[in-house]
Amino acid sequence: MNDQNQNKPKQRPEETPKTVLGGTSAAKSSSGWKSLFAKRWVSPAIFMAAAAIIVTLMWIYQGADEGKPATANPDSTEVSQGDKTKPQGKDNDAPMVMAGDEMMEWPVVDKAALKVELPFYDEKATDAEREAAVVQMGDTFAPHMGIDFVDPNGKTFDVLASMSGKVTHVEQHPMNGNIIEITHPGGLVTVYQSVTDVQVAEGDDVRQGTKIAVAGRNDLERDLGIHLHYETRNEGKAVNPSSLITE
Repeated sequence: MNDQNQNKPKQRPEETPKTVLGGTSAAKSSSGWKSLFAKRWVSPAIFMAAAAIIVTLMWIYQGADEGKPATANPDSTEVSQGDKTKPQGKDNDAPMVMAGDEMMEWPVVDKAALKVELPFYDEKATDAEREAAVVQMGDTFAPHMGIDFVDPNGKTFDVLASMSGKVTHVEQHPMNGNIIEITHPGGLVTVYQSVTDVQVAEGDDVRQGTKIAVAGRNDLERDLGIHLHYETRNEGKAVNPSSLITE
């Protein structure tokens, strides 16, 4: 009997089935999340929490920006002009009109004694002012890109250099009459047309207030009689002289 028991193979204790480490926990966790998201109130709660975080971050970022020093507005700058500054906006094409202590002046001795027969065509002016600044040439109409001065009594008058500069062009034009162009510091060019008794030549350096000619006539504006056609140009573009000269 004992021999029979000894010959029987010993039974090994039943082993616990092996599982992947954490496998049971992961399964439980997965089922837990599924049941959690299945509840209707969970998604709105998560959305509200995310929104609160975003609003908080934006508030912190805005507070950091407000702490920074203010910077200049790129659309409004100041151009140094010796000891003075002149505010310039993005729509202001006027160049610097001051060289050292010299400010630009009208090209006549006494502007008040003269009459503006034809004004400058300014796009920002009123309809009536723009209409008065249109020139008829044959069957066409064109904007007047200068200011025409006449003496009320039809007399001639001296033409002066508005600023110091160099005479860069002198011409006897068949329609515009004698023309003088003076280039000034900063690239500004002043133009004097319909003049006579020209007293300068190309290459001359002239000082402000120097007499360069006298008012005369031309064929283009013969109806005006004796007059001075005066222009100011910046980089080839006509600029209203009134915006450059302080009365």
